[in-house]
Amino acid sequence: MTNITYPGHHSTTSQSTGSSEFIRHGPCNNCGSSDGNAIYTDHSYCFVCHSYTDEQENIIHIHTTKNAVQIKGSAERLQKRKISQSTCERFKVYRDGDKLRFYYHDPSGIVKGAKIKTKNKQFTYEGETPGTFFGQHLWGSSGKRIIITEGELDCVSYAEIFPTWPVVSLPSGAASAKKSIQKNLEFLQGYSEIVLWFDSDEAGQKAAEEAAGVLPPGKVYIARLEAHKDLSDALQASDYKAIDDAFFKRKEFRPDGIVDARSLLEIVTTPQPPADYDYPFQGLQSKLHGIRRGELVTITSGSGQGKSSVCRDLAAYLLSNGERVGYLALEESNRRTALGLMSAAVGNNLALGEHTHDELTKAFDSSINQWNLYLFDGFGSFDPDIIYNRIEYLASGLDCKIIFLDHLSILMSGLDGDERRMIDQTMTRLRSLVERTGISLFLVSHLKRGSSDQNHEEGARVTLGQLRGSAAIAQLSDAVIGLERDQQSETKHSDTVVRVLKNRYSGETGIACRLNYDLSTCKFNETAEPTAFDATTDF
Repeated sequence: MTNITYPGHHSTTSQSTGSSEFIRHGPCNNCGSSDGNAIYTDHSYCFVCHSYTDEQENIIHIHTTKNAVQIKGSAERLQKRKISQSTCERFKVYRDGDKLRFYYHDPSGIVKGAKIKTKNKQFTYEGETPGTFFGQHLWGSSGKRIIITEGELDCVSYAEIFPTWPVVSLPSGAASAKKSIQKNLEFLQGYSEIVLWFDSDEAGQKAAEEAAGVLPPGKVYIARLEAHKDLSDALQASDYKAIDDAFFKRKEFRPDGIVDARSLLEIVTTPQPPADYDYPFQGLQSKLHGIRRGELVTITSGSGQGKSSVCRDLAAYLLSNGERVGYLALEESNRRTALGLMSAAVGNNLALGEHTHDELTKAFDSSINQWNLYLFDGFGSFDPDIIYNRIEYLASGLDCKIIFLDHLSILMSGLDGDERRMIDQTMTRLRSLVERTGISLFLVSHLKRGSSDQNHEEGARVTLGQLRGSAAIAQLSDAVIGLERDQQSETKHSDTVVRVLKNRYSGETGIACRLNYDLSTCKFNETAEPTAFDATTDF
C-alpha cells in the first residue's frame, strides 16, 4: 500500500486491489512536463505543476500550498444564462476575462478553492477542495427543503427563480454524486425534504438513483425536466412552466420493491382475462383455469413417469395454436426433442422404428416448419448462468411467451455446494426471471423417494413434501402438477393420474384427470376421472 500526499491537498491511498492504482509516468498537458505526471487508474497528478486530474470528470485541480485561494474577477450579470449580478455576487460566481470562477467555501464561509470554467467547457480547480457542496455556506444546517443540482450553473439558475429556497450543487458532477452526498450527510440530515435535481440524461438520472440510496428514507425526492437537459437550459429558454412542472411533479424516491398502492389504479382496474392460454386436457383446464403469463408451473413425478412427454404434448398443442415457445431440454439432443414434438403434433412416433426421409420431411413441414419454436442447442452445457441468459434472450429477444425447462436437476449440476441451498438459489433466480419477463415457465422437477413400501414407479401418490431437495420449489411455483403411474402394472402401465398439488390462482387441488399414453402416436388420451374411492392413491 502506498500513501500519496499532494502539496496543499488531502492524501490518497493506492493499492492493487483498490480503485487508485499507479500505472506509469507520462507528460503533463497542463505544464508540458515530459515525465512529471504520475498516472493512476482513476486520476493523475503532476509533481511539477501540482495539477490533479480526475479522469471521470476531466477536471484539473491545481492545488496551492495556502489555505485560501486568491479572489479573481468580479460578479457580473450572465446575460445569456439570464442570471443577475446579485445572484452571482451572492454565490460568488465571478467572471475573470473569458472564464467563470465558482468559489467554494468551507462551512464557516471562508473561500478555499475555485472551479474555473472556460468557454469550451474545460475545467480547472485552484486551491483546496473543502468537500462541501457549492453554495452550502449560504444555508443553515436545517430547514424544510433543500435542492441539490448537478452543476454550479444549475444551482444559480434555480436561485435566480427561487432566491429564498436553499439550493446547492455537486462539486464534481454526476460521477461524484454519491460520494459528495455521503461526505455531507450530517448537513443534509437537518432538512425535512431533499430534492435531487440532476441532468435529465441517463447519466444524471442514474446518479440520482444511486445518490438517493444513501440518504435518509422517506425524505428524498427526484425532480426531472422533460423538455430540457438541465435547469440552466430551461432558464435560458424562459420555460418557467417546465421548471414548475418538474418541481411539483417530483417523485418520492423509494428503494426497489416498495410501491405506493395508490399508484396501482390503472393496474388493478384494467380487466384481465382469467388466462392467456388453455390446457389441452379438460381436467387440468377445469382445475387450473388456464395458463397465465408471469406464472411458474412445476411438473413433477418419479423417474420415467412421463414428465417430458407431457411437456412435449403441451408444447406441441400451444405451438399448433400459433404461440411462440422456447424449449430447453437439457438432457437430450435437439434431434430427439424435435422428433418428440413432431411426433406429438402428427400423432406418429417418429423416434420409434424406421421412417423414410419423405415421411420425416412431411412431418417436419406440417409441424416445426409452421411453428414459432426455438430450442437450446447446449446439450451437455450445464453452466447455470448461460442457461439463465438464454432463457432471458428467448423471452426478451425472441418474444417467446412460453418456455419449457427440462429439468431442474440438470440445471443445478453445474453448481457446487449443498443441494438445498442450490435449489433455493436456482428457484429464486427462476422466479425473478419469470416476474421480470412475464413469461409462462414450465419447469420439470424430480421427486425424492417416499418412505412407504410403494414407490413412485409403482404408482405411489405424489405430495408436495416429496419434491426433491427444497421447499422452495413448492413455495416459488404458482402451480405444481404431479404425475402418478404404475409402470409395473400389466394392465395400467400407460395410465397416468394427473394431480394438482398446488394452485395459487384458485386454490383447487386434487386429481384433475387421467391420461392414457399411446406409444405409437405419442399422444395422451384423457379419460374420465373415476368417482369411486381408490385406497392406493386417494389418501
